[in-house]
Amino acid sequence: MCGRFTQRYTWAEVHGFLSVIGAPRNLRPRYNIAPTTEVDVVVDRGQGREILAMRWGLVPVWWDKPLKSVPATFNARADTVAQKPMFRDAFRKRRCVIPASGFFEWTDAAGGKQPHYFSAADGAILAFAGLWDSWTEPASGETVLSCTVIVSEASGWMAPYHDRMPVLLAEADIDAWLKGKAGREVLKPAEAASLREWPVSRRVNRPGAADDPGLIEPVTAEPEPFGLLL
Repeated sequence: MCGRFTQRYTWAEVHGFLSVIGAPRNLRPRYNIAPTTEVDVVVDRGQGREILAMRWGLVPVWWDKPLKSVPATFNARADTVAQKPMFRDAFRKRRCVIPASGFFEWTDAAGGKQPHYFSAADGAILAFAGLWDSWTEPASGETVLSCTVIVSEASGWMAPYHDRMPVLLAEADIDAWLKGKAGREVLKPAEAASLREWPVSRRVNRPGAADDPGLIEPVTAEPEPFGLLL
């Protein structure tokens, strides 16, 4: 799964990687993004690649209940994304890329869960394969843009940390994915050599923790006995 990640790049960096259009703007670095909060998402609606803010947790266009009733849709499994009612329409029509600087997974440790941070081996931006949708809240008429991160089975290298991992699109596949020309064949685990990992502070275990660079600094021993299960 992918339940927490980071976005800490500049406009120039994300523009250079994904060729987004629009006027340059400041992008606030974020070090502990949790589901239902807003994230940066890249889409192509026929006029070039745009970067938009969206709710992390997809709400399908046909949803007729309150927003608080939406189940956990922040991840969509690659093996079922084309069939599941919550995702299949978006899979056919509304693809996106969610740029990320890294993501977290956890292992069991003395005193609680130990977070580990994963980022590109070369420090580049990661391109999560995603889906997006536009939903109108029935009572208020408010439009809510939302997204989900697609996850695949874990690679052998990733398996000790979790049995699933976010799909990281190869640069050569990004355009075909956004335009709906690529299918499930690109939704595969990333090569082990493309990622690096290190343990980080258990402050990450709290979604409301201070959002600062210290959350992704390597640690060798964790003195903070928060032990909060996720």
